[in-house]
Amino acid sequence: MARKPLGDIAPGRLDPATLAQHFDDVAPPLDDRQALIAANRCYYCYDAPCIEACPTGIDIPEFIRGIATGNLKGAATTILSSNTFGGSCARVCPTEILCEGVCVRNTAESLPVQIGALQRHATDWVYETGAPLFQRAPDSGFKVAVVGAGPAGLACAHRLARAGHAVTVFDAKAKPGGLNEYGIAAYKLPDDFARKEIDWLLSIGGISIQPDAALGEHITLAQLRKDHDAVFLGMGLAGVNALGIEDEALPGVRNAVDFIAELRQSDALATLQVGRRIVVIGGGNTAIDAAIQSKRLGAESVTLVYRRGPEAMSATTHEQDFAKTEGVNVIHWAAPRGLIEKDGVLAGIEFEYTQLDANGKLAGSGDRFTLEADIVLKAIGQTFVPDPLRESDMDLLELRGGRIAVDADFATSLPDVWAGGDCVGGKTDLTVQAVDDGQRAATAIDRALLARATKAA
Repeated sequence: MARKPLGDIAPGRLDPATLAQHFDDVAPPLDDRQALIAANRCYYCYDAPCIEACPTGIDIPEFIRGIATGNLKGAATTILSSNTFGGSCARVCPTEILCEGVCVRNTAESLPVQIGALQRHATDWVYETGAPLFQRAPDSGFKVAVVGAGPAGLACAHRLARAGHAVTVFDAKAKPGGLNEYGIAAYKLPDDFARKEIDWLLSIGGISIQPDAALGEHITLAQLRKDHDAVFLGMGLAGVNALGIEDEALPGVRNAVDFIAELRQSDALATLQVGRRIVVIGGGNTAIDAAIQSKRLGAESVTLVYRRGPEAMSATTHEQDFAKTEGVNVIHWAAPRGLIEKDGVLAGIEFEYTQLDANGKLAGSGDRFTLEADIVLKAIGQTFVPDPLRESDMDLLELRGGRIAVDADFATSLPDVWAGGDCVGGKTDLTVQAVDDGQRAATAIDRALLARATKAA
């Protein structure tokens, strides 16, 4: 058999019809009959553990009761009152470790109630019908700037708009949505769902979006504070951790987040450049999404390498198992040590097996191996970039642990400036957590603005 050439990267490894099938909805929705059957399995627990497990505290038994009685509007209202992004969270949340994981029906003999699928069933009805569930309060006269059009920023904006405040959302990207638009596997949010969800969110009124407006480049925090009564920072994480090995800029070595964003924005998947041999480094959801999508694009060999064991991976067991069923080879306890270059082209990557030393710290074992690779995708974490929050080499905000420091109400060290989402960090690195941050911050901002109005009166 002829050896595959080095740097074997090309578009169109699969035909458009096959690609469309590969990137169709990974979890097709329930029909009305299936939803009714699933809803009737719920015990409607009084102190429901599923509510406690949901970061946004959705009254899950209540919305399921709505589905069981044919009241989809009521069910959707219950969901979206607690979680503005209830539709996307129904698709991307790790329900197996959150609500469904603690469901009282989740036993050795029984499967849990399909909470995620039922939540999707109710919220899809809203996006399909355009039903206006909420009404905006009278104009308060206050203006709020939101930096970042991701889940945290838009959840904050929606709740503030409902309270009657005028909100302008500034985002560095051309499209709103943040992670939902650019960073989640295409088969989880297909059919331009992120846009549909945002269209519904904006229908409340009182929210305007300014795209291509990067903080520190096109706008400054000082100007936003001058022009608005309050500012919310929800810009997420803009930096990507480096591997820390030589020749990391070699062609063929890419950030996994950039690969996923390119795929998400492509109108023709058959035009995307795909390697035959792909190595993904990392153990989180981004690594899993990058590996699976590489395989679905037509890569012959995809290997995911993580420096520790499977229990230390931030990707859930469900996601890890899904990657394996998709044909991704997973290697644990190995760390990258160097890239292999031949004739100016990436040819492979060298790893060293790792282990825990006597003090429980990760250490190299001295035993090395190599993997052939046309493309190496880095997915070893993202970092907060504080540069836009500096003026004249001075930090404008207090940072803690490399992220924006906030109090219990998400207020920063600057008056009238709040922050939430990934740029502050939190209990979990999930979309639903960012939504909860944005909503809680909005409640605090609204309270502060009303107190100011009362004092002025």
